[in-house]
Amino acid sequence: MIMDLSIIVVNYNTKKITADCLDTIRQSTDKLNKEVIVVDNASTDGSVAYLNQKFPRYKIISSAKNLGFAGGNNLGVKQATGNYVWLLNSDTLLEKNTISTLMKAVKTNNSLIASCRILNSNGSIQPQGGYLPDLWRLKAWMLFIDDLPLIKNLMRPYHQNLTSWFKQDQRPGWLSGTALLIKRDFYNQMKGLDQNIFMYGEDVEFCLRAAQKGIKIDYFAKPQLIHLGQASGSSSGAILGEYQGLKYIYQKHKSAWQFCCLRLLLKFGALLRVIILRRGLYAEAFRLA
Repeated sequence: MIMDLSIIVVNYNTKKITADCLDTIRQSTDKLNKEVIVVDNASTDGSVAYLNQKFPRYKIISSAKNLGFAGGNNLGVKQATGNYVWLLNSDTLLEKNTISTLMKAVKTNNSLIASCRILNSNGSIQPQGGYLPDLWRLKAWMLFIDDLPLIKNLMRPYHQNLTSWFKQDQRPGWLSGTALLIKRDFYNQMKGLDQNIFMYGEDVEFCLRAAQKGIKIDYFAKPQLIHLGQASGSSSGAILGEYQGLKYIYQKHKSAWQFCCLRLLLKFGALLRVIILRRGLYAEAFRLA
């Protein structure tokens, strides 16, 4: 039976957080034919037995090793039968109408790639995504130019941090993998997420490949969900992972001189952050760049 939607949730040692997410999916008021596929990335906290017991109707796939975010989702999509696949972080909480509202918008707009409004646990908007990472945008990010009061309202930045931007439908260059909805046939045509990126940056790389094919990406402001944030990862991991992800993206998609420029920008930006923010983490980012 062909489903309307396959929801893919990757779990790694977060069984209780994942269970909370799955509970909100179970409480959804949508009328869609859907399936939920949980991919466990070789957890050591008893996740598989725990989730199987609590959610016997959901498909729990146990990986023999940690495949990362990209690999875990690719494994889940191989088992999916839905017309759409929704890559949903384990630390998200849906409203009862999130799925129905998002799917209605996607079908109305014939979207191939889409996401929705993401909120912090206090109800404030959590920025996600932005525009594709060319050298000018990365320079503006590394030098804090896109944080300047007047300029940030005029730019199309790599990281979109204006909360007002997220209050209406948009066409960004990329959206976060937190809650990324993709037509399954297109996902397979693109051969899924690039598993050379273990975590952080695979969403940007996927959207970049889609843009090369002329595919537009839809952000819908009405459907929304809560993202606890860093509950399934760490802020330090996100920062270092993003540096590594950008290096890989530029090695794969850009020329040698652009890759060299990227590395200089990342190193200079990391050095600035060590000096201004006084965060030793950026010394490690400097080394990685």
